Amino acid sequence: MNSQDDNPRQTQRAPGSLGLIRLFGIPVRFHFTFWLVAVWLIYIGVTAKQSIAGSTLYVLILFLSVLFHEAGHALAARHYGIQTLEIVMLPLGGLSRLERQPVPSEEFWVALAGPMVNFVAGGGLLAWTYLQGAMPALAHWQQPTDANLIPRLAVANLILAFFNLLPAFPMDGGRVVRALLAGSRPVEEATRMTARLGTGLAAMIGLYGLLSANFLLVFLAFFIYVGATQESMAVSAQVLIRGALVREAMITDYRTLNHGDTIRDAASLLLATSQQDFPVLAGEQVAGLLHRTALMRAMASDGPDGYVAGAMERDFARLAAEQSLEEAAPLVKDGCALVFDGDRLAGMLTSENLSEFMVLRQIRLSAGKSNV
Repeated sequence: MNSQDDNPRQTQRAPGSLGLIRLFGIPVRFHFTFWLVAVWLIYIGVTAKQSIAGSTLYVLILFLSVLFHEAGHALAARHYGIQTLEIVMLPLGGLSRLERQPVPSEEFWVALAGPMVNFVAGGGLLAWTYLQGAMPALAHWQQPTDANLIPRLAVANLILAFFNLLPAFPMDGGRVVRALLAGSRPVEEATRMTARLGTGLAAMIGLYGLLSANFLLVFLAFFIYVGATQESMAVSAQVLIRGALVREAMITDYRTLNHGDTIRDAASLLLATSQQDFPVLAGEQVAGLLHRTALMRAMASDGPDGYVAGAMERDFARLAAEQSLEEAAPLVKDGCALVFDGDRLAGMLTSENLSEFMVLRQIRLSAGKSNV
């Protein structure tokens, strides 16, 4: 599915990703570490009874299972009119980037769709195994061979489904639990309750991993803990900016560059101010936005006498001054957007001043509570 969002910051390539294919119209990209892990898994899978071809086929189908798991999320989201910006394949699984957060009734089915794909795949492969007069056994993993590839894939899909249903963020099970809890309480409270559940689960898994010297379980516990913390922080941030407008958080004291300025002029302005991004004007109109990283690249490639017009981003992020800050926040994550009041440039919204706005609002809210 192709993104219909006009904002380039929401559709840009995920950092570190290589390659691009499309599945059901959805861009699928692969993080470079994904390829490293894939090669490593193929290498360790080669034994006296399993050929390179067999090991490669096993790893390929296993990763296809993960990919179709993510496609399940994407197709369920499409049913609710939510577009998937991209699917990124990572060493520990996949990540579907949706254009918006589903509401609880939608999130339940979107989250459940991925594991259901693996349940269907695992059940189908398991049925095929039994029809062939065989059955999965522990020996298949102790001595993998080309002959027992199907039983191993069947069980791997079932394990993948059950693993993703663990009731903790960032797994699908955590999102299912939040959706169920949100039926009787605010989403923020449901998120915090699910995060606490995930933290407790991480503590138990981590303790068991330490006692049994199983450091894979310790890593899993850390992964769950970080996911729970990040989700809780994200929902806290949403609460802080809820009801606010972009106008309330934007920068109004900023410097601009002219279309004909050189990279030397831009570098001097970068050193003279604390500003990292500069609107580029052509007369009264905004022609582009020059980011600090683009300025550095232009200085290295074109030299100080190059022009900012050749380095600026022309398809930059635009926001309206009266736009909801909650809606605008994802568009300035780790970046900058220009704010317009009609056709007039009114300000800039950056990730840094958005964070400062949330800190100040938290202080005001805390002060208000202490005065009650």
